[in-house]
Amino acid sequence: MTMISLRDLVEAGVHYGHITSRWEPKMREYIYGVRNGIHIIDLSQTVRLFEDARNFISSTVGNGKEVLFVGTKKQAQAIVAEEAARARQYYVTSRWLGGTLTNWRTIKESIERLKKIDQMVTDGSIMKYTKKERLKIEREQAKLEANLGGIKNMQRLPGALFVIDPRKEEIAILEARRLGIMVVGLVDTNCDPDMVDYVIPGNDDAIRSIRLFCASIADACIEGSKRAVSGGRPGDIGPSTFDVESGEVVTGTTSEGVEVIKKPTGAASAEA
Repeated sequence: MTMISLRDLVEAGVHYGHITSRWEPKMREYIYGVRNGIHIIDLSQTVRLFEDARNFISSTVGNGKEVLFVGTKKQAQAIVAEEAARARQYYVTSRWLGGTLTNWRTIKESIERLKKIDQMVTDGSIMKYTKKERLKIEREQAKLEANLGGIKNMQRLPGALFVIDPRKEEIAILEARRLGIMVVGLVDTNCDPDMVDYVIPGNDDAIRSIRLFCASIADACIEGSKRAVSGGRPGDIGPSTFDVESGEVVTGTTSEGVEVIKKPTGAASAEA
């Protein structure tokens, strides 16, 4: 993985926070000073904390879990989708549907509906409907794709969330915390750092800043996949997967013969 330097952060404008009147006092320890009425973020801390976050993400993927990228603000949507897809991870960029994690069973039903419509379009069976009915189905498909397209292949709860702007993605973070899912967040000076487990102090509005961190987190995911010792899809442990719906313990074996036990961490709450 390519290291991020202080120069990279400065060039991307990561050090620019919000105006001093819009700040969260809990971010005080991550602020270097004030310039022209704008808080300046301490990039020396950003470098150190980001390395911790990136190592955690790489380790998570290397242990057979997935990362869910979340960024619904306009300037982050395209970048988050692009980098998550590059890393073969999942993403939410349009709107966070309440219960995406805590009510996963219901969300899966909507995903199955989306897959069914996709299949109808692919095999041409949609043509058996009238023009008016096809139009209605296509509208439904577009809506489902916008909200669920980035997670339609996700078979289980993710091992971690990577979030752009915890303030905007509060619902997603609360769901993750309820289920014991670790959260990595790009946190600006107007956000509460206590909401996330791995704080990355930085500008969460500038496109270059968002791209820098998303790309590096995606690289960490790819590196973790390469380190995975299992067969099949990079990152999976053995032939078995953790059953989210039943909440049962699943054991698997790596290609080196090491037994791995994955215990349910809040999965039973997914039905809540």
